[in-house]
Amino acid sequence: MFEKDLWNEIFQSIRKNKLRSMLSGFTIAFAILIFTLLFGMANGLKNTFESFFLDDATNLIYIRSGKTSLPYKGNQTDKKINFSNKDYEHVKSHYQEKIEFITARIFKNFTASYKGNKDNYTIRGVHPDHQYLENTNVTFGRFLNVADLQYKLKYVVIGRLVAKDLFENKNPIGKYLSLQGVSFKVVGVFEDSGGDNEERIIYMPVSTAQSTFSDNDYINEINLTYKPKMNFEQAIAFSVLLEKELKERFSVAPKDQRAIRIRNTADSMKKTNQMLFVLGVLILFIGFGTLIAGVVGISNILVYIVKERTKELGIRKVLGAEPKSIVGMILLESILITICAGYVGMFVGVSALQLIGNRLTDYFITDPSVDNGIVIGATLVLILSGAVAGYVPAQKAAKIKPIVALRNE
Repeated sequence: MFEKDLWNEIFQSIRKNKLRSMLSGFTIAFAILIFTLLFGMANGLKNTFESFFLDDATNLIYIRSGKTSLPYKGNQTDKKINFSNKDYEHVKSHYQEKIEFITARIFKNFTASYKGNKDNYTIRGVHPDHQYLENTNVTFGRFLNVADLQYKLKYVVIGRLVAKDLFENKNPIGKYLSLQGVSFKVVGVFEDSGGDNEERIIYMPVSTAQSTFSDNDYINEINLTYKPKMNFEQAIAFSVLLEKELKERFSVAPKDQRAIRIRNTADSMKKTNQMLFVLGVLILFIGFGTLIAGVVGISNILVYIVKERTKELGIRKVLGAEPKSIVGMILLESILITICAGYVGMFVGVSALQLIGNRLTDYFITDPSVDNGIVIGATLVLILSGAVAGYVPAQKAAKIKPIVALRNE
């Protein structure tokens, strides 16, 4: 296999037959190129859908209140439904076995200032569990804890961009900022993968937000995560149960879609996973179809090559060449062409995906890329197919009698 003369003959054969070698290589390179691009685009779509859930936990349920749209049990249309601390505690205790983390939310919008710097920010009153629902990454200090909530402490955790705006390059931990004329101590700074808007938020204990800026114990919404062991069907059934029970609690008509609204990410995740599965099957079907086309193409070309060289092979046999050496030479030539062309196709495909980058985000394709292992595996399939395709006609040609081969036109 590693004889110098053998490889000289192989390279000489390739140089003498540039057109057929290029046709063989183009078929393989094109198949690998299309295969790489298809899988890269599929991964780009997958990245886009996964990014929708980057900001929050993937097992999250939102419970929001609104206004009634139907009269029911004494409640008139357009009555405002207000959640309170009692409703939060009811959900937390009543469904304890199904809940992983839970928090209430209060929304405010105030101007925050520190010395000469000030800007307008979203304020959220939350419970300590909120950190795990939002995937909040505390980079300095700490997040809110139970003691902050219990004693209604005027502590805040600020986003990275809030810290940058107000405190510039100074460490904000332990310093005080002003909200509506009230001083709050900064105990933590966080980052959030949800983007700049999520890093322009200020968190404080929900109890502090109520006692400082409200004259009641109302909350805007209740957010929770269900236990990870629950499957999609169980999670969806849980949210349906929550909606039914809360509607009964507030005397809301069962068909009223505005008064109490529940959104379960399990439903979105289920639909997304189903779509990605169908997309994956489709891409596999098209990708392997492309590979099969490449296999058929190289097989046809190799059959033609062996037939074209029948006379040459006959001369080799007359000169004493053994059948296995003839077969080996043809196989090595086909494998060499397949490897080189496969690498070129893979290189062009990967380079094209890198060049595309995030230019197709408008088409829901984010950072298209492909695992090198998949492409190498596809190339190996073509190499094996090329070897088989070359072996069958080569074996047949190696068995032909020299006199018959020499008469072949």
